[in-house]
Amino acid sequence: MTTALITGSTAGIGAAFARRLAAQGHNLVLVARDTKRLAEQATELHDRHGIEAEVLAADLSTDEGIAAVEARLGDRTHPVDLLVNNAGFGNKGRYLEVSLADELAMLKVHIEAVLRLTSAATESMRSRGRGGVVNVASVAAFVPRGTYGASKAWVVQFTQGAARDLAGSGVRMMALCPGFVRTEFHQRAGMGTDNIPGWLWLDADKLVAAALADLARGKTVSIPDPRYKALMGVVKLTPRGLLGGVSSRTGRKYGPQ
Repeated sequence: MTTALITGSTAGIGAAFARRLAAQGHNLVLVARDTKRLAEQATELHDRHGIEAEVLAADLSTDEGIAAVEARLGDRTHPVDLLVNNAGFGNKGRYLEVSLADELAMLKVHIEAVLRLTSAATESMRSRGRGGVVNVASVAAFVPRGTYGASKAWVVQFTQGAARDLAGSGVRMMALCPGFVRTEFHQRAGMGTDNIPGWLWLDADKLVAAALADLARGKTVSIPDPRYKALMGVVKLTPRGLLGGVSSRTGRKYGPQ
């Protein structure tokens, strides 16, 4: 039986990955900051699907938290076959309205943690000749707007580059780029969502099902919904300066987690 490690597993897209993978018979390593929620999630998934669910409480905005997950990923006696780097958050406010400390904490989670955990996982996976990594980015990666979008653009570029370097190794790499998803993400960041049209909202469970299908097909970037695929097609044809103006008027896009 294979094992998947999911960061930010207790809510939103991370919880949807946990439900889907448990239903498919995968054992899980659940990573988040809230020990109580982790224990409740592990118990529920074990009782419902009969899988083993290990919990690892870790704050990925700290070196200690990242190191704890790195150590688990590097455990060759209990290998991880699929890593889902889902943990993330957004800061309310435009550039220079958010404290530098908060910006750096976000970059720690979105960039440093993703790099370190991906490296720990793929080193072990490559030696076994199999494995997969899903790095959760955002369609915000394709729009020039704010530190959040910039960090998610790094995730996409890094994942595509790593996928090329690991080609032929048996390790699959994919950046998942969803749009607005009905999760706790915006509420936690104190962001209003009243100005977001209803048709833009995605269901987390359907999104994860499409993402895993894209991973199985060998895609390195997944935009798992026809609506957002069409929108991103328009984005590619729109001048960058105009895109910045549009995103300013519609509000800052912080992502899916």
